[in-house]
Amino acid sequence: MLLICLAPLGAAAQQTAEQAGQAAQMNLNALATGIPAVLPYNKSEGLQGSPYLEPRWLMARLRTSRNNQLAPVAIKYDVLAQRLLMRPDAARTDSLQLDDRSVVGFELDAPATASIPARTRYFRRFSEAADREQQSEYVEVLHEGRHTLLKRYAKKFVPAKEPQAYSYGPRLDQIRNENQYFLLRPDKTLVPLKLTLKMLQAAAPELALKTVSGASKASTDAEWAAVLAAAEKE
Repeated sequence: MLLICLAPLGAAAQQTAEQAGQAAQMNLNALATGIPAVLPYNKSEGLQGSPYLEPRWLMARLRTSRNNQLAPVAIKYDVLAQRLLMRPDAARTDSLQLDDRSVVGFELDAPATASIPARTRYFRRFSEAADREQQSEYVEVLHEGRHTLLKRYAKKFVPAKEPQAYSYGPRLDQIRNENQYFLLRPDKTLVPLKLTLKMLQAAAPELALKTVSGASKASTDAEWAAVLAAAEKE
């Protein structure tokens, strides 16, 4: 009798999982606009820099305002054009632009590098921004606690200059990084800053950042996030 009862339960569980997977894929498909992603550039002899947060396709889990379950998908965050691109099938070389109006954030699986272990990166809308246009952008949450450390990615397209007399070398368009950091205080005050011990301490005077081991030598985003986390535990 026990075996007879278990078989339908197992089949039901498998069917439920399949239905959930189908629903997740359908919810994801609903976000695809079907518009091929094309990035126009000026007529130059090349491009220096990249419009993307990461040039590689990375797996991500999108979060929507309705908390719909979405299937994991390979995406690129086009910072220059402020859009999310999706590659629905690894066998395809083309990509689609996502209609991300209902997307409130995403988790990006970043593989390990020579200096950084594999990790999950968290992005959400920049709802606290004073500039309304920036409120729809995505910011990376480097640390979240009583204080939240945010990184806003921004890029600027600089077209190649017209050739001048005695000029040498190719005419290159450039995409320059203009990233910014912000500390969101417990009172919801948003403080723009550069990641230095002096500026971070000024933005959060209630934290004893100088007493945290390694604070004086911190330089990377991960190291500053660790300094904040350690200071909040004290």
